[in-house]
Amino acid sequence: MTDPVRAIAFHALRAVDERDAYVNLVLPAMLDEHHLEGRDAAFATELVHGTVRRQGTYDAIIRQVSGRDLASIDPPVLDALRLGAHQLLSMRVPAHAAVSTTVDVVRREIGHKPVGFVNALLRRIGAQDLDAWVEQVTEGLGPDEALAVRTSHPVWIVRALRTALGGHAAQITKLLTADNVPPRVTLVARPGLCEPESLPGTPGLLSPHARILDEGGDPGSIPEVRDGRAGVQDEGSQLVALALADAPLEGADGRWLDVCAGPGGKAALLGALARERGAVLVANEVQEHRAELVRLGVRRLDNVEVTVHDGRAGPWEAGSFDRVLVDAPCTGLGALRRRPESRWRRTEADLDLLVPLQEELLTRALELVRPGGVVVYATCSPHVRETTDVVTAVTGGRDDVSVLSTHQWWPHIDGTDAMFCALVRRSA
Repeated sequence: MTDPVRAIAFHALRAVDERDAYVNLVLPAMLDEHHLEGRDAAFATELVHGTVRRQGTYDAIIRQVSGRDLASIDPPVLDALRLGAHQLLSMRVPAHAAVSTTVDVVRREIGHKPVGFVNALLRRIGAQDLDAWVEQVTEGLGPDEALAVRTSHPVWIVRALRTALGGHAAQITKLLTADNVPPRVTLVARPGLCEPESLPGTPGLLSPHARILDEGGDPGSIPEVRDGRAGVQDEGSQLVALALADAPLEGADGRWLDVCAGPGGKAALLGALARERGAVLVANEVQEHRAELVRLGVRRLDNVEVTVHDGRAGPWEAGSFDRVLVDAPCTGLGALRRRPESRWRRTEADLDLLVPLQEELLTRALELVRPGGVVVYATCSPHVRETTDVVTAVTGGRDDVSVLSTHQWWPHIDGTDAMFCALVRRSA
């Protein structure tokens, strides 16, 4: 019989590849369906997340061992080879067990024909450790190409992140390595609804509202999370919301707007902060299904109105808000450690569609904020085309706005997602 844990891991990988599913959504559903928990669930999680994270490295090894272009290998067989390679090279699984259980998955889930091929390749892969293979498959490559294989990132992302690091470009290896370390679960205590001390875990490093769960902690079992008084939110995301809420203002401070509120983490924190000051928050989202997630997140807050509009053309009057957040749609290159499949889906061409949208959203936000009010432009990406270039393109040459500050957080320095934040004031 096929090991059910490895069978689930295989099907999760197929869902990621075939249906563009997200690991953090598809795998928990499969675990629940098959009633796997505890050590079995943890093992399946490492199998899937680890295989997807290190896919680039394993693909280079599989390509060399097979002597074939990966496009010529049947996709289900390739996923099985990746799964076996991860067990052989990055997990404490005995080689014979890694090979035999993967072959069993292939026989049961794919068929008998590729069994011999998979068995032979995995035995060859298991003949060396990961370091030896990396040295072998990167021989003769340029620095960025070798680093891409070693850290399992596409070359274009390696180059983009090196540029984003600017004067700290020597830290590129640390950043790419941090992308391959699973982040600990971070909670946010929503002010007025929950105190951080009432939540399990240890205090956050940067946000006063954060608690970091110990390894293996399940946020779904926490009463405050279940009833909406607290949530799961990276500290970088919390800091973006705090940057908007903490910016000094003169005059009115009663109307706030979150232009791109889905899935609702920042909106819930902003709404709680606004309620403490007697302010209201309009949490807008362009997609109805994401707006429903926002409604779920802010269900304990009576000062939040959830709307569904294109943020560039919503029915709001110019100058009608005191604080505006633009958490713009982006490549998500700052969250590769928690969304490992994104690195294999995004391409440089995506920027050509995203950057104009980001510029239009920031331009609209500056129209909607009143003179003296503030706008925060944020992305979960450090790519310069999505960050400083957008801010410069929109604000450069305008005498009615001023950029008060910009900040970039990093996983290898701050322990957060790589969040970018620019604080802009409209002066007239």
